[in-house]
Amino acid sequence: MESIEYLWKDRKRHLGLPLSFTRYSLSKDRLFCETGLLNLKSDEVLLYRVRDLQLTMTLGQRIFGVGTVCVVSSDKSIPHLDLKNVKHPRQVKELIHKNVEAAKDKRRMRATELVGGDGGDELHETEDLEDEELD
Repeated sequence: MESIEYLWKDRKRHLGLPLSFTRYSLSKDRLFCETGLLNLKSDEVLLYRVRDLQLTMTLGQRIFGVGTVCVVSSDKSIPHLDLKNVKHPRQVKELIHKNVEAAKDKRRMRATELVGGDGGDELHETEDLEDEELD
């Protein structure tokens, strides 16, 4: 069995100190979250499934130099994964972003986004106008 080479590891922090049993780690193709001391729960998200990254830092988090990186993915079991109270959250977000792009390039995946309205609202407005003209 091959060992996993981690690019980044951290723990959820309280008051800036890694005093919890929640561990986060990142490899070239997966993001891991492991929680618990006696009963362990391990979740992972494949990086090519990540759709969006968000960074939030409350005043208290900024005082202790931590933040929360929110990972939104198309994974059905874990559509939203929060990396809570991690140290250097901006660098972590950028590291995840770079590896997400690399994983998508490796699989030759590109998501196309719709620009503008979907047309559904415009059609609904047109129908409303026709009803008013008939009166």
